[in-house]
Amino acid sequence: MHSAVIEIDQVTKNFKNLRAVDSLSLRVHPGESLGVLGPNGAGKTTLVEMIEGIQKPDDGEIRLFGKTWSEGGESLRRRIGVALQEASFMDKVTVIETLRLFASFQQARPERAEQVLANMNLTEKRDAYCGTLSGGQKQRLALGIALLADPEIIILDEPTTGLDPGVRREIWELLAELKKKGATLILTTHYMEEAEMLCDRIVIMDRGRILGEGRLEDLLKQGGEIIEFSCTKLPPANAFARLPGFVSFKPRSRGGTLKVRDMARAVPGFLQTMTRAKAGLKDLECRKSTLDDLFVSMTGRRLEE
Repeated sequence: MHSAVIEIDQVTKNFKNLRAVDSLSLRVHPGESLGVLGPNGAGKTTLVEMIEGIQKPDDGEIRLFGKTWSEGGESLRRRIGVALQEASFMDKVTVIETLRLFASFQQARPERAEQVLANMNLTEKRDAYCGTLSGGQKQRLALGIALLADPEIIILDEPTTGLDPGVRREIWELLAELKKKGATLILTTHYMEEAEMLCDRIVIMDRGRILGEGRLEDLLKQGGEIIEFSCTKLPPANAFARLPGFVSFKPRSRGGTLKVRDMARAVPGFLQTMTRAKAGLKDLECRKSTLDDLFVSMTGRRLEE
């Protein structure tokens, strides 16, 4: 890896009695696609707003390309692109007029407006008023505006929240193309599939702190493998503790969730245990752990809560 393009050192941000970000440190490297996951209220938006220079940390320091916002604000603004959670445009201004307007703000090349229009699949909406666009089209336009100045870092704060699954996948495909071209992406989300598709490295946040960090496959190894089942009679709580690679067992009425390190070794013993207990196995699902499983094990809550 080259040296970090974003350095966050012991950053804290408070809002009255709420600590939104709590002594957080992080590095982002050139060409990396970093996903910041967590439920609503985890501190994701506050973190990216401090990276963007919208908010100032109460403590700690954030440096982009080796500079703080107070040292190099003007030059930094030309090197990052930002797409916020919700896009809002002037209803009676056309799509191409909007792109040209923002291109002039960013001192982008004149031809960039037409290029971005095509790249965002908005050519058919070129002369349509922004007020007539669908939610997905507005998000594509917001992403296009973030790209007008060919930024080195692109920051996307929950870019597909509230969109239907088909439109969400369109946005993912556009972001995947940016990733292939070597852009540095920071993506906040509470969608597991979004992080799995787009991110090289994942940071899991809750209540302003980082709970876990690493490549997706490494994080999922921490979560183990999952055996979920239902039965007519639940065996004693300690019945599974001797299974090979046993991690944990969470019982529920007429069933439970068993976490193990190696499913292939654990399943035969699990079936024997159920047979000895005359448990009357009804349903059985064996699967790899997901990010949501990992988050539940860390916090007791699901990512999308």
